[in-house]
Amino acid sequence: MQVKLIAAALLAIGTSSAFAQTYNIEPNHTYPSFEADHMGISVWRGKFTKTSGKITLDRAAKTGTADITIDANSLDFGHAKMNEHAKGKDMFNVAQFPTITYKGKSMKFEGDKPVALEGEMTMLGVTKPLTLVINKFKCIPHPMFKREVCGADASGEFKRTDYGLNYGVEKFGFSPDVKLQIQVEALRADD
Repeated sequence: MQVKLIAAALLAIGTSSAFAQTYNIEPNHTYPSFEADHMGISVWRGKFTKTSGKITLDRAAKTGTADITIDANSLDFGHAKMNEHAKGKDMFNVAQFPTITYKGKSMKFEGDKPVALEGEMTMLGVTKPLTLVINKFKCIPHPMFKREVCGADASGEFKRTDYGLNYGVEKFGFSPDVKLQIQVEALRADD
């Protein structure tokens, strides 16, 4: 009897993981962006234009992960002088820290839809927990690529000073709070 229970449990685990699908980030439709304070008088908005990575999703088991890499040098405020300053040693220091990573380890579902992803972000060599709220999620057959594509709008908040990005906080009174928005599309990997 015990052997049958163990065999059934192993079969259930094997079946559950068999439904996990891998999706590759579609870089032309994925843009992490953020809002940060500018001396309390305005809000600066920037985005990163080069992102890569993979997302795994098991809808049957209601689990998922993400492994995302952002090219820090692709930072764009829409203002050349600000881009140059932000990429320097005072802020993102892209020469020493060329990437920002997010490792999503645990996806939370409500019904059939993912609603949050708990993970860790690494920026400027510092790794801290960061939970992303999934505000919108949808998968459809892609009309051009002829395979499933999933898209999401996710958001989160963090203090940039937790990562050592301290520029302007004391000297100019910038708030350290950052709002993060990520629009992502990912294509199902070929089986």
